[in-house]
Amino acid sequence: MSRIGKLPIAIPAGTTVDIKDDVITVKGKLGELTQKFHNRVNLEVEGDQLHVKVKEGVENADAMHGLYRALIANMVKGVSEGFETVQEFVGVGYKAEAKGQILEMALGFSHNIFMELPPEIKIETINERGKNPILKMRSHDKQLLGQVAAKIRSMRKPEPYKGKGIKFEGEVLRRKAGKAAGK
Repeated sequence: MSRIGKLPIAIPAGTTVDIKDDVITVKGKLGELTQKFHNRVNLEVEGDQLHVKVKEGVENADAMHGLYRALIANMVKGVSEGFETVQEFVGVGYKAEAKGQILEMALGFSHNIFMELPPEIKIETINERGKNPILKMRSHDKQLLGQVAAKIRSMRKPEPYKGKGIKFEGEVLRRKAGKAAGK
């Protein structure tokens, strides 16, 4: 049995959980999320806690136990508190600018890259003189936020020699030594 799956999920005040058939809907102050869950697990709401239980005698039910507990916990946290990712644009001439839901990035290519972001994601760019541009994204959907952040990072991954590229805040890059000077 999964150690993570056994943990109860605390449901904060102002958040409602609705379970119908094999679909769970979580509503909170930041939005609403829906997730279909497998028939190998049972969901039970007891007061202000949600428990994910394994169906006895069902094959591979343990494999789904921790997975659905983690997915539902992320949904509850997302609609009550939300998630945020911060990315830093490291490189000469690299910049990011938000115009509504359109993100314009200058990444050293011959042209700027325009990316339209989903309406669930709120973006903010910080461009201070002498510092690297920073992109902050907030959303109630952790999966969507991570997917968009990974797509942006894939435009210019950090390279190991100078560290130029798009990196997450606090990310430690593994650096390589350059060519050794000749004699």
